[in-house]
Amino acid sequence: MLDRISLILAIIGALNWGSVGLFRFDIVSWICGGQDSILARLIYTVVALAGIWCISLLFRERDTEYDHA
Repeated sequence: MLDRISLILAIIGALNWGSVGLFRFDIVSWICGGQDSILARLIYTVVALAGIWCISLLFRERDTEYDHA
């Protein structure tokens, strides 16, 4: 369950970075009232932690059920 939540948060973070890169528009800061707001900083931190957690997905053994498919 934690893997899926982390992956979803990492995807949301990637979409936000994509909007910054393509349109110079930070969705999180827009929703939260600026990058310096406590809520925006909390969201950025949670997304960063989710991304760090997703690194562990690269080094895990796959389940045998998925290997047979």
